[in-house]
Amino acid sequence: MTGETDLSPARLRRARIAIAAVFCTHGAVTGSFATRIPWIQEHAQLSAGTLGLALAFPALGAAVAMPLAGRINHRFGARAALRGLLSLWTLSLILPSLAPNLAVLCFVLFVYGATAGMSDVAMNALGVETENRIGRSIMSSLHGMWSVGALLGSAAGTVAAHSGGDARLHHLVAALALTAAGLVAVRGVLDLHSAAEAQAPPHFALPPRSALLIGAMGFCAVFAEGASLDWSAVYLRDVLDTDAGLAAASTTAFALTMALARLAGDRVVDRFGAVRTVRAGGVLATAGGLTVVTVHQPAAAMAGFGLIGLGIAVVVPLAFAAAARSGPAPAQAIAGVATITYTSGLIAPSAIGAVADATSLVMSFGLVTLLAFALVAGAAVLRQKPVTAGSARADRDEPADVRPSW
Repeated sequence: MTGETDLSPARLRRARIAIAAVFCTHGAVTGSFATRIPWIQEHAQLSAGTLGLALAFPALGAAVAMPLAGRINHRFGARAALRGLLSLWTLSLILPSLAPNLAVLCFVLFVYGATAGMSDVAMNALGVETENRIGRSIMSSLHGMWSVGALLGSAAGTVAAHSGGDARLHHLVAALALTAAGLVAVRGVLDLHSAAEAQAPPHFALPPRSALLIGAMGFCAVFAEGASLDWSAVYLRDVLDTDAGLAAASTTAFALTMALARLAGDRVVDRFGAVRTVRAGGVLATAGGLTVVTVHQPAAAMAGFGLIGLGIAVVVPLAFAAAARSGPAPAQAIAGVATITYTSGLIAPSAIGAVADATSLVMSFGLVTLLAFALVAGAAVLRQKPVTAGSARADRDEPADVRPSW
């Protein structure tokens, strides 16, 4: 990648703050949408089953559109591509609340998911390039900022819902505000362009082979995340017979654990390296899963879910970073890994339900525990290769005191 020549420490600090703001803005859209799903369901007159069908379309749209992001990034450059794709994503927040029926809602959610996925690839690719130039891990905290944005969007949406506000007005105001915030944030990111002699990626790029094993690690982490977020409250209510308030608190605690672990994760990664961090995280997540399925006490289950969140928190950021360095086309590789992880998020809730119907919910979280242990076994695929001179990045699996400084 080529681009602006001012890479002074002050400029890099501004770029890091800017890309963090982009991640926060992206997450705020998701949080704003999620809190108004009941209003959207009532407006479109949908049953629980048809709503579940509609909610599969964002992941489908993302999976279809993300492979296009590499070509867009190459054609317009990192900053311009991110500016356009992020604006499409924030403005797409307007669409779902306008849908009058199931067919229209499925279509607009497909568009919503497609813009989400492409902007996700663009911001992660630029996040990795910024990390390369800074010379130390920032991807975990960037994903932590996404979680912060989702919490902020959820909080605003909760206020709007409790006040009885029309979701169409709420999402219009939120979309315009987030679009403006995104445009301001993008102005500060690094302005990178693909080298003129670099071969343009195809218009629709399938995941490269190098991304498949890395994507498998992301698949395991996102499966555990999706299962815990969607089913932890049900587990406490149905298996452990707790009240609804305590069950809901387990989901909130899990989400907060994930956010805090990601915000603090960069220091751990810089100290111990990507592989050792993921292996240790896999051990924690496995211990958490075993606690959930073997110790049938509410407090123990909540602690177990917390350990799962703590253990898997940094896996997806590190998977994106490893994918970007696995070949000559970072955005294409990130798109491949993101496609695999989005697919995991799509199938996890239904897979847990299917296993629970066939056996029990306890057995479902036994499957989650096995996937958590797979992180221990497969962490080596996230090993960072030494980079060439001129890139500030070194192998993060070396201790901090032996890596060259930036």
